[in-house]
Amino acid sequence: MRFDKNLLVKLCKLSGARSIASAVPELRIYEVGPRDGLQNESKFVPTDIKVELIHKLASAGLKNIESASFVSPKWVKQMSDGVDVMNKIKRQPDVNYPVLIPNIKGYEIAKKCNIQEIAIFPAGSEAFSQKNLNCSVEEGLKRFKEVAEQAIKDGIRVRGYVSCVLGCPYEGPISPKAIAKITEEVLDMGCYEVSLGDTIGVGTAGSVRRMMQEVLHVATPDKIALHFHDTYGQGLSNLLAGLEFGIRTVDSSVSGLGGCPYARGASGNLATEDLVYFLYGLGVNTNIDLVKLVEAGRFISNFLAKPTESKVNRAIADRFKNNHDIIAIASCTT
Repeated sequence: MRFDKNLLVKLCKLSGARSIASAVPELRIYEVGPRDGLQNESKFVPTDIKVELIHKLASAGLKNIESASFVSPKWVKQMSDGVDVMNKIKRQPDVNYPVLIPNIKGYEIAKKCNIQEIAIFPAGSEAFSQKNLNCSVEEGLKRFKEVAEQAIKDGIRVRGYVSCVLGCPYEGPISPKAIAKITEEVLDMGCYEVSLGDTIGVGTAGSVRRMMQEVLHVATPDKIALHFHDTYGQGLSNLLAGLEFGIRTVDSSVSGLGGCPYARGASGNLATEDLVYFLYGLGVNTNIDLVKLVEAGRFISNFLAKPTESKVNRAIADRFKNNHDIIAIASCTT
């Protein structure tokens, strides 16, 4: 099946791509594949494979790559080699390699690995907090405040996640006002940014807009990132709704890897390949080599012996041999 470039041009014009491109001159991509993407895989990924994936993502041009987690191996065995991963990475000076931290114990271990940024992750619902953190939302916030204060004291940047912002597998829909309140508390801890996660992928453009209207009462757009799972295929439309509010940071996972061990049925994150292709179509320059990104997605999918969840990866990996061909199609040039 061949691409109809004329049809793509029409679709881009209908979507208002050029006007959006002028409003979104650039967008920061926060790659979470090596951590969030792999944590739910039943097949253990050896340290060397994780490290090679991180190297391939950096080579493709990604500047923020969440690389490891320091949660208890008892609960997430896949992340049990965090120390080894961080010590084996050949770090590029212009690339950020953040790690996920559950508590002060995990932070003290991570600190020995020459980290520059950590992420903390309170939940947006009481039931999910009990399942994921074994404590209430309030208790979780206190725990993470202790971590954030120590990290800032040590000169380490802190990012915050809030999970289940649009829906919880145990409680159902979540109040936008509740998410705004938690977001404000996380920012007050000293986090430079809060990533709002639709952990089970139930959000729509409408629910994203309602949430953003409340969150932006307590935060400016430059302090907010969006983290969408693509369970119902709404990841890109939800992203577009977020861009309308001036959001400029988006989390994604190579090959659409992901899921959540405490959210049964949740599928992977928005695929980084799909995100980059989408942004090229809007005229937004990501400075990411899409060919190398596709290769990174194929590398980890082949190891896992599973098909890539990225629609772009499926469509173009065997049809286009260089980045210029892919960009020409994605940009809808004639």
